[in-house]
Amino acid sequence: MSIEILADTRWIGPHGIGRFARETLQRLSDVTPLPQTMRLLHPFEPLWLGQLVRRLRPRVYFTPGFNPPLASPVPVVMTIYDLIHLRIPEESSLGKRIYYAQVVRRAARRGARVLTVSEFSKREILRWAGIDAGAVTVVGAGVDATFCPQGGRHAPGFAYLLYVGNRRPHKNFARLLQAFAAAAPQDVHLLVSGTSDAELEAAIRAPGLQGRVTCSGPIADADLPSYYRGARALLIPSLYEGFGLPGVEALACGTPVLAARAASLPEVLGDCALYVDPLQVESIASGIRTIVENKALRERLAAAGPERARLFRWDHVAQRVRGVIEEAANPEPSR
Repeated sequence: MSIEILADTRWIGPHGIGRFARETLQRLSDVTPLPQTMRLLHPFEPLWLGQLVRRLRPRVYFTPGFNPPLASPVPVVMTIYDLIHLRIPEESSLGKRIYYAQVVRRAARRGARVLTVSEFSKREILRWAGIDAGAVTVVGAGVDATFCPQGGRHAPGFAYLLYVGNRRPHKNFARLLQAFAAAAPQDVHLLVSGTSDAELEAAIRAPGLQGRVTCSGPIADADLPSYYRGARALLIPSLYEGFGLPGVEALACGTPVLAARAASLPEVLGDCALYVDPLQVESIASGIRTIVENKALRERLAAAGPERARLFRWDHVAQRVRGVIEEAANPEPSR
């Protein structure tokens, strides 16, 4: 039986790429999952993928991640969310730079279609890869109907500002802690998604934030909306984001957002966020003071957020992905 779309479902998981993978793949028909016989991003994976597509001969190979085969006899559609692994020195390495140059960029230059999530990321990719603008399509990211203002609110027993995401260097979490210590009232806590560790505990002790910063533990997708609804505001002080999905999730729930004026965030959040300079602790602190103390501002942002979030729906994202896959499978004949 012929395979229409061979798709790498190994990307599905509890993270940004994992959410994109799950939400798009479950909306695509005629998808055959990639045999899960090799670890994702294994050093030999590009060769293994090339052999696999040569043997299975799908009409299109689609990966919701940045892992194309080293060579492919069929059209390839891959996804590059951003260039964090190249732009943020602390998150780069010689191995990552070689992989991007020898596998990802070479695939784009050989004609693989590239999906990305923002115009910011598209500009970054075009400059880095040196390819024509038509090779990269912005499909965005989205939310579903569970992210809405109506519903339960997380109530931990204290007022809180919410931080959702990992704590890698591009997230700017260290400056956020300094700003929170300088600005937030004693009765407002910082609730951080995920689990604590020794590094975080030390970072909390340094500015004397014991008892005012709480880790939620892993938050199930089904519970995320209630955490947003219960928060005074969501804080996104990132130095670099390809999209910033928690920001749109918060907007959809009617939660005010404080965000860095950096990378894709102004493009995605529009005028529905309070912006700060992510390199200046005092700017972040001033933003925290404002969003905590200015009820009228919070109400304005909360009212505007759901309308903005309606621009970002997974159904629309999947339609755009489907369009690119069909174009790759049925290229126009050369004139």
